[in-house]
Amino acid sequence: MGGINQKKRKKALVIRFSAIGDIVLTSPIIRALKGAGFQVDYVVKGKFKHAIENNQNVDKLFILEQEDLKEELLTQKYSLVVDLQNNLKSLRLRKGLSKNIRVVNKENIKKLLLVRSGIDLLKNQHIVERYFNSLNDLGVEDDGKGLDFFIPDDFNIEHKSIPLDLSKPYISWVIGASYPKKKLPIEHVIQTCNKIEIPIAIIGGPTDEANGIEIINSVEHPNIYNLCGKLSLMESGFVLKKASLVLSNDTGLMHIASAFDKKIISFWGCTKPSLGMSPYKSLSGSLEIVSKTHQAPCSKLGNRCKSKNKNCIQDIQPEAILASVKRLLDA
Repeated sequence: MGGINQKKRKKALVIRFSAIGDIVLTSPIIRALKGAGFQVDYVVKGKFKHAIENNQNVDKLFILEQEDLKEELLTQKYSLVVDLQNNLKSLRLRKGLSKNIRVVNKENIKKLLLVRSGIDLLKNQHIVERYFNSLNDLGVEDDGKGLDFFIPDDFNIEHKSIPLDLSKPYISWVIGASYPKKKLPIEHVIQTCNKIEIPIAIIGGPTDEANGIEIINSVEHPNIYNLCGKLSLMESGFVLKKASLVLSNDTGLMHIASAFDKKIISFWGCTKPSLGMSPYKSLSGSLEIVSKTHQAPCSKLGNRCKSKNKNCIQDIQPEAILASVKRLLDA
């Protein structure tokens, strides 16, 4: 690999196509490259651009589906390309864009070994650390400031018909996830909410709306609000930012909450923090409630469970959640 010519203007291209959480997890790399004097451009899938489009450290955002994207990138004369996606599509895109290309080692063999046999060679290494390992020879280091998710200073959602008063203490509970087996059972959410006294905002996407309605209709007090399917990603981030406490499955909004230094209670069933995707540098006192059914993850993505009759995450009981909520609210 060649070195960076310090006499020329330093331009870096970061490649990460998806998904929301994975993109937010690249923000320390973007910030570090910017701090090292690079102009930083970024390539992302159009459906996930909202996770990065307001990042103040990104100079130019390219959309993967853009016509003639490769041709335009070739004109940019990048001194460095950082591929944090590392798949066939990103290989095709990065080829020929720079003499200096760095590619993240996703440690898929070690992940497979952990899932299949329980042998842990990852040693709790976070994905952000793997990102930085790809830049070791360039001296680009993590500044320790955690994740970024930028919301404009003048942004608010007061024009929305949201009955929740965001100026007073409340809990944000993220009920969605990319796969059903990563979702805490709705019954457990309901049982826990019944015993929480401060307001609760239920957050999720359009596919979580029915579950949100079920929760609202089943909880025995009116101090709960279903925002599933009603908010944009930026608006969801705003609600998370204002919350006193965030409860979340292993999902992208969990990482956005981490970017705001929130106290987080995260739930882990088929996936485990040992895969390296836990909240990065979350506020001290944050808790991970991990199913004890299987010590090792059931699958890399959370789409499969080793338990035949139920999902691992079902073992996380309302009593344990409630005790954690009380502990963090009282801290």
